[in-house]
Amino acid sequence: MPRVIVSAAEEILEKEYKCLNHGFVRLIDYMGSDESIVQAARVSYGKGTKTIREDRTLIRYLMRHHHTTPFEMVELKFHVKLPIFVARQWIRHRTANVNEYSGRYSIMPEEFYLPEKKDIKPQSTTNRQGRSEEEIPLEIRQKVLNLLMEEQKSSFNGYNEMLESNVSRELARINLPLSLYTQWYWKIDLHNLFHFLRLRIDDHAQYEIRVYAKAMGEMVNRVAPLAWEAFEDYIFNSITLSKTELTALKEFFPEEIPNQKLEQLDLSSYEIAELAEKLKKIRKL
Repeated sequence: MPRVIVSAAEEILEKEYKCLNHGFVRLIDYMGSDESIVQAARVSYGKGTKTIREDRTLIRYLMRHHHTTPFEMVELKFHVKLPIFVARQWIRHRTANVNEYSGRYSIMPEEFYLPEKKDIKPQSTTNRQGRSEEEIPLEIRQKVLNLLMEEQKSSFNGYNEMLESNVSRELARINLPLSLYTQWYWKIDLHNLFHFLRLRIDDHAQYEIRVYAKAMGEMVNRVAPLAWEAFEDYIFNSITLSKTELTALKEFFPEEIPNQKLEQLDLSSYEIAELAEKLKKIRKL
């Protein structure tokens, strides 16, 4: 079978999406498309499925019912240049194939991440791992930038001195800071990529990794727009409620919602029926 070609994806192959001050993400290659998801699903569903559902309807059904295997039929390969501290967060997602630039074999370039002044914020009082949205005095922000630049320059000067003294690259690199840039190739299937993007585009994720995740989301939309639409509707922009939360909310639900009102929300007949079942379940709590 010939390779699937998606014209919108072909337009951005190898294109750099700038991220932070020196970083980027590029789509290097892809395998599959929305059509690949549909084909995989119809193999497992059996004969006759194609005449019942259109591609969009089927993909949306798969997404909202968490039938994830067909989404694994699509793969994307990225070239990413990113600060090491972002890479260390990123690599916690262990469902991809990674090949990173090696400081043992190659000399590290003198490229460091410096945040914009507007992104220098105080520690959050409600989130131990994040920054607050409150403003910090301008003189403190400038002090932070000065400290970062001084320490980056000092560490890289030491790195160069060791290289000039014929110290091995694998030892000379060990004092370099996490703000130094690295690069890697990162290949992942669409199902696991959606999981990554759900966590890393979220407002609770660190700003610096969100920049990359948002750029990659734009690329996914080029490769598999129907799957991206379903992901936004059923995963990223959805919420999960506990039994206790649903019990607290059920008194506000009407006994019945007219189908005419639901149809105005662009819900399919399948989704209307499923919503009705969900409401019945909530009322029984």
